[in-house]
Amino acid sequence: MSDSSRDAGRNTRSKRADARRNEKTLLDAAAAVFVTSGVEAPIRDIAVKAGVGTATIYRHFPTRADLIVAVYRHQVEALAQAGPELLATCATPHAALGRWIDLFADFLVTKLGLAAVLKSDDPCFDPLHSFFLERIVPVCTQLLDAAAASGEIRPGQDADEFMRGVAGLCAGAEKNPRYDSRRMVQLLVAGLRRAP
Repeated sequence: MSDSSRDAGRNTRSKRADARRNEKTLLDAAAAVFVTSGVEAPIRDIAVKAGVGTATIYRHFPTRADLIVAVYRHQVEALAQAGPELLATCATPHAALGRWIDLFADFLVTKLGLAAVLKSDDPCFDPLHSFFLERIVPVCTQLLDAAAASGEIRPGQDADEFMRGVAGLCAGAEKNPRYDSRRMVQLLVAGLRRAP
């Protein structure tokens, strides 16, 4: 392989890495703006937050639906990746489960406006629920199984059922600003503990 071919390969990889970083910056900015202003926030607000022009956002995401889908998928991926990372770094599997459930609760509470969008008639949003379940249920299962195997929680917990319980506890935050969904979720996680 010639030096010019190697340089071209390195440049291509570098451009791809830059494009991924730029897209992540845009998605993080959009997610932050969605939290504070909802999914109908002006694109210019997202552009300002990301430090780019609106044309850059439209080049990556031609429609608002494209952007919403990408933000949702990006947040789900981050949540899915956090599970194994927490298992590897937390003192115990139960601690990892607690930290991950906090992230899951934050995801549920802060996806302002996204739930309504996902229930819309727009077919582009249809696959997102399946994507969520495919990526998140196995991670929650892994965390529950690890905590059960360590003897910290009672075995036989169903991840889907557990996540629905967390979602139900988080739903109260929408209508009552004094409602502390994180505290309620922590009580649920504590309730899994095996009696001494």
